[in-house]
Amino acid sequence: MAYYYNEPSRTFSEYLLVPNLTKKECIPENVSLKTPVVRYKAGEKCPLEINVPVASAIMQSVSDATMAIALARSGGISFIFASQAIEKQVEMVEKVKQYKAGFVVSNSNLTPEHTLTDLLALKTKTGHSTVAITDDGSSSGRLLGIVTSGDYRLSRTPLKSKIREFMTPFDSLIYGAEGISLGKANDMIWDHKLNCLPIINKDNHLLYLVFRKDYDDHKENPDMLLDQDKRMIVGAGINSRDYRERVPALIEAGADLLCIDSSDGYSEWQGETLHWIKQRYGGEVRVGAGNVVDKEGFLYLAEAGADFVKVGVGGGSICITREQKGLGRGQATAVIEVAKARNEYYKQTGVYVPICSDGGIVHDYHMMLALAMGANFVMLGRYFARFDESPTRKMKIGSNYVKEYWGEGSNRARNWERYDYGWDSKQKLEFEEGIDSYVPYAGKLKDNLDISMSKIKSTMCNCGATTIDELQRIARITLVSSTSIIEGGAHDVILKES
Repeated sequence: MAYYYNEPSRTFSEYLLVPNLTKKECIPENVSLKTPVVRYKAGEKCPLEINVPVASAIMQSVSDATMAIALARSGGISFIFASQAIEKQVEMVEKVKQYKAGFVVSNSNLTPEHTLTDLLALKTKTGHSTVAITDDGSSSGRLLGIVTSGDYRLSRTPLKSKIREFMTPFDSLIYGAEGISLGKANDMIWDHKLNCLPIINKDNHLLYLVFRKDYDDHKENPDMLLDQDKRMIVGAGINSRDYRERVPALIEAGADLLCIDSSDGYSEWQGETLHWIKQRYGGEVRVGAGNVVDKEGFLYLAEAGADFVKVGVGGGSICITREQKGLGRGQATAVIEVAKARNEYYKQTGVYVPICSDGGIVHDYHMMLALAMGANFVMLGRYFARFDESPTRKMKIGSNYVKEYWGEGSNRARNWERYDYGWDSKQKLEFEEGIDSYVPYAGKLKDNLDISMSKIKSTMCNCGATTIDELQRIARITLVSSTSIIEGGAHDVILKES
């Protein structure tokens, strides 16, 4: 007969943290939210960590290049959605990697003989307003000038005008010589009130560009997530069907981390995908897998080579897998069991495999509970879909602004190509596991994420912890009754109208 669990599966809303002694050193300024995201061996340093424990979901309505750049600036990681053509996903990854802090290899270059029309087309393609003008139009050609948006006016400059007619010529440029330090380059930018400083070699060939905005970004975003070349770190979703073509293209584009995207990761399809990637790249390519909800699922993926494991089935706000299939598990219970399995696996093998809690986050404090229960980081869809940086439309419905948000299990997502050009009824899903919806518009990512992370830091201090690892070792967690949930909110008062 079927196996029955004796205990009900529970959600984050059914738990609370119990305070520990807050020591004097436990203040938010001393709290580190840095967390590992890929497997590592005991005694070794994790090769990839993020500075805040959040990732944006592998969804069309959440994670594109704009979201990835914004989240990396704040210290988290995005996984560019996989339900699109390989070349489109590659373009998004490349766009994120081009946001290199410090010395930037110019990706927007033209010759003096190009026209304003060519310049505008390049600007539309890359989004760059600063274009280097070289003798051969390459990023390493002899520098002849620079064009910025201040060098021309669309209302007065004819579209057929040659760039040489309105560019800032080399003789008028201030530039740095090969070998200059980033600190010195930034000093020159400030001393001469520049927005961009070209760096050239002794033959006047362009090497790099240094931008004022990168310096400002670092000051405003101290947790910015960068690789060893000071480019933003970005993840990318893959599937278990076209991975033989998609993975090489994403790696070539510079993706730092991959993740197999599926609502049910406890499958031989994912096992085969992991084995292929590990054998093809000798373990050098980092890839997560999921989703699972129990010990067996975790062990299957960990032993197959997953660098992290995503936890959660049916808990997303737009996911209806449980309604449609009766499949899933309460998110808190799933995280607790998988975290225990992860710790046991570490003791037995000496290999630590991080876990990501995906789904079931309604309130900010749910993130805190997920971390305390053992998750190394959380993946969020609805949370990020509300922001300016998500790829969906901002709309006004009644007196409120909203943004579109749909699940990857919906017809809209699965048939992404046909959605733009008309539905093909023969290709529709027989049933959906996700819905098409709206979420309340919430403004800029940084403003909201800063508040959420401040709450987590403050709560960690109440728990007597200054790191996530310490939190997971000393946290005390209690179940709550339905009446205590009511007690925890505003009650027995008349609220003032805002």
